[in-house]
Amino acid sequence: MAEFFQFESDFVDSLRCIPMQVRFKLDTCGVKLKLHQWNQFNERDRHQLVEMPCSTASEIETYRSDLHDLIQQRSGETASDLPVDPHPEWLETTIPQSVQTQAQELGLTIQATQWKNLTPLQRFALIKLSRSNHENKNFLPALKEFDLA
Repeated sequence: MAEFFQFESDFVDSLRCIPMQVRFKLDTCGVKLKLHQWNQFNERDRHQLVEMPCSTASEIETYRSDLHDLIQQRSGETASDLPVDPHPEWLETTIPQSVQTQAQELGLTIQATQWKNLTPLQRFALIKLSRSNHENKNFLPALKEFDLA
């Protein structure tokens, strides 16, 4: 079952933007999916990318291969690959500095026990939403949704 966050509710019905769970899978399989490529996909394609598993080595390879094919079919472009971090921050028990800094700017502190109790997808979302190249507007709503604020 697909897991969408409340802070994504403004686009989840139409899937006009790439939801966090797909972004999580993209980082897991090492494929760069651009928004204009996502917009070339039909509704069925988008739902397939949401629902497809991407956890085991074989699932990750299948997801990667299917995504490469889909990007080629729908956009005529060749997918770009990204390096896959063998030890991603969202699987670590230490709170990343970007998350701590963003929380502190809001006058909040995230405790280590709170971080450990989050799912990897929730951690991933906070990491992505706290990056300096992101507009960060959903960081506080995510903290509230995850009972951290």
